[in-house]
Formats: sequence, structure tokens, C-alpha cells
Amino acid sequence: MNLIKKTNNMASITLGGNPIHTSGELPKVGSKLADFKLVKNDLSIASQSDFAGSKLVLNIFPSIDTGTCATSVRKFNASAAELDNTKVLCISRDLPFAQKRFCGAEGIENVVNLSDFKDGSFGKTNGLEIIDSVLAGLHSRAILVIDEKGTILHTEQVQEIADEPNYEAALAVL
Repeated sequence: MNLIKKTNNMASITLGGNPIHTSGELPKVGSKLADFKLVKNDLSIASQSDFAGSKLVLNIFPSIDTGTCATSVRKFNASAAELDNTKVLCISRDLPFAQKRFCGAEGIENVVNLSDFKDGSFGKTNGLEIIDSVLAGLHSRAILVIDEKGTILHTEQVQEIADEPNYEAALAVL
């Protein structure tokens, strides 16, 4: 597995083999997930407290309208139906309308789509915002797994943004 290079408290990942950087590093395993406010498909606001008592898999990606991002949503949707007391949150900066359109067209019903389109605060808080390249302002591809008490159990920031995350490793900690 490729290791993420870290410089000046930011991660260096790649896009097509070319280095790009994020605004920071992922939260540490064992720390608490910072509260968030993200937009649901119906334009209401979701926060971490809405999922209290459930395990969470946060599938974070640049845009639902790319092949790898769409594949990750499909794969987690298939897994989510069989997970006990676990919600899969698919998070991007896409407009909620795009997320809803994609899931409707694909018949995806087992994940919760959440958008960080308003101010990108979720990405900034969690070190996910891409700060350079053509993807500047979007989120890097990452997975966070959270227990019922909000403690981070697993993190992965995918080295090459076009690659899929390690689904098995993320689901294994549940």
C-alpha cells in the first residue's frame, strides 16, 4: 500500500501521478470526530448527533460524477444493507441535487448522501480539502470509520485520488 507523504501538516497525494496537497491531515485514530453540519438531499441539515448510537462509515470523495467516486458509492451501498447498527455517509462537495439524481438513477437506497457545498467546513476541519491542482476546493478521497461514541476507529486517505479505497480494511474494523 502506498504511504501518504506528509509535509507541513498537509498530506501529499497524487492526481494522475502528479503531486497535489490537502489542507491538513486526517484526524487520528482514537480521537473524536469533530461535529459537522452537512446538507442532506432535501436541503435540511444533518449533524453528527443525528447519527448518535450508530457506527459510521464516512465515504468521502471529490465528486459523485466521476467513475471512481460513483463506484465507491455503489460498493458501500451494497455493503451497507448488511451492516449492523451502521450508517454509511457519502460526503462530497457536490450539490445535493446531483447526489440525489445519481442515487435515484442508480437505485441507491442504503447510504446517506451529505453535501459540504456551502462552505467546505467539513473538509477543512478534517484536513480533506484539496488546496492545489484542478481539483482545488474539493475533498480528497478518504474513509473514516467511527464507533457509536464518535471515536475514530480507522482512517484511510487514498494516495492516488483516482484509485478506490480499501473497502475490506474499512469494513473489517466494524
